[in-house]
Amino acid sequence: MTNREFLQTIVSANINAEVTDFATEALRKLDERNAKRASTPSKTAVANEPIKQAIVAHFAENHDLWMTASEVGQMNEITTQKASALLRQLVEGGVLKSQETKVIGKGKVKTYAIC
Repeated sequence: MTNREFLQTIVSANINAEVTDFATEALRKLDERNAKRASTPSKTAVANEPIKQAIVAHFAENHDLWMTASEVGQMNEITTQKASALLRQLVEGGVLKSQETKVIGKGKVKTYAIC
């Protein structure tokens, strides 16, 4: 049982006014903390922002260039997994587009380019 479930059960049980008021206030504080946490970027997101800007700048300079995540990773000195995650975020944000491309010796690989 989570804290939220517990507090909601207390509120709905309506034991007495003091307990219900306490549980209602605790739920309000929980909602405030969650809202603040959701609106504040994580340390990782802040650290990744310059890398994402470098990736976008490289694609912007080379408009017709399609690159794989491993090529982007090598270019920015990051792992392929991290490059793939950042590229996926940029695609979801509408900055980049992706497609599957046949690569000799690898098969189909996802490649990325600027929109």
